[in-house]
Amino acid sequence: MEPMNWGEGDTSYAHNSGIQNAEQNRMKPMIEAAIIDLCTSTSTLFPTNMVIADLGCSSGPNALVLVSAAIEAIRSYCVQFQRQPPEVCIFLNDLPNNDFNMVVKSLSMLRKSNEPIVVASVTPGSFYERLFPTGSLHLVCSSSSLHWLSKAPEVLTRNHIPAYNIDEHARREMLPMIHDAYAQQFKNDFTHFLKLRAKEFLPGGRMVISITGRHSNGIDSKLFHIWEPIGHILSVMALEGVINKAKYDSFYIPMYGPSNEELRGIIQEEGSFSIKEMVVRGLTSDADSALFTPDRYMSQMRAVFEPVILKHFGEVMEEFMRTAERRWSLDGILRDQLDRLVWLSVSLTKASSSN
Repeated sequence: MEPMNWGEGDTSYAHNSGIQNAEQNRMKPMIEAAIIDLCTSTSTLFPTNMVIADLGCSSGPNALVLVSAAIEAIRSYCVQFQRQPPEVCIFLNDLPNNDFNMVVKSLSMLRKSNEPIVVASVTPGSFYERLFPTGSLHLVCSSSSLHWLSKAPEVLTRNHIPAYNIDEHARREMLPMIHDAYAQQFKNDFTHFLKLRAKEFLPGGRMVISITGRHSNGIDSKLFHIWEPIGHILSVMALEGVINKAKYDSFYIPMYGPSNEELRGIIQEEGSFSIKEMVVRGLTSDADSALFTPDRYMSQMRAVFEPVILKHFGEVMEEFMRTAERRWSLDGILRDQLDRLVWLSVSLTKASSSN
């Protein structure tokens, strides 16, 4: 995994994350409901402190959206029921090479502007490893992060099987096997993620997550990956000789979008959490259509994928943008790809029997 584009410039994630921000705003009711449950739990006294973590916070204005929603929900509850606000400890997590400079600046403003008392910190590291002490967390939030895998499927990388073949016939023949390899990697990673978080939660702890996924488990769905728009543009560049075909064949995006049935099955099989609520929304549903014009979408994809593309191919982003503009300006191509994507939002409660 690679971090998003740094800084506050025109190509930065901070400047090009409107799609992710729109989904964060749609998560707020789930976060508010989770806070009310934590405040009214009959199994514990009203908490004197709460520990809240955002996993995969990235940087820029989106880094504080989810934890700010949780703090505001705590404040509203305490005002309504005349409770003494708990002290709140906030942890913002992302990869060690994330742009934490911007995050720390935002955190300092959060601490100054909020009641209840807020103690805030950053926690560098992968969410596929232990991050917090046993039994310490009340609430975990995560948006637009958990579709990133710990690594590309080894069955593909070890056997030099391209994830996205530039030959259309070969690609369609191989896609079911490619899909299964990615699906298994996601199942392994997400199961591991749930086991790790279960150890870090207090009894009755809550988790609210939203990830990019696919509409269903149907045959057509299995011929599509959530990174299809990027793979398609790179395949055009390989066909035109802009990037080396051998380089292209060895390029893997460690990202997978499950269906809601698939995600539900993994959660239930792992057993540490029970599903309180699951919502499936089209990627473009109830969102500003301006976010999905070819120009705007290209800029947002660049902010997310430029680091991983540059690491593998070198300085090719300007040509990538020109190719994307040429392809995505054709009627229906980009819209067809976006219509296959969904947001999967899930509210979970730590099961009483889990460790």
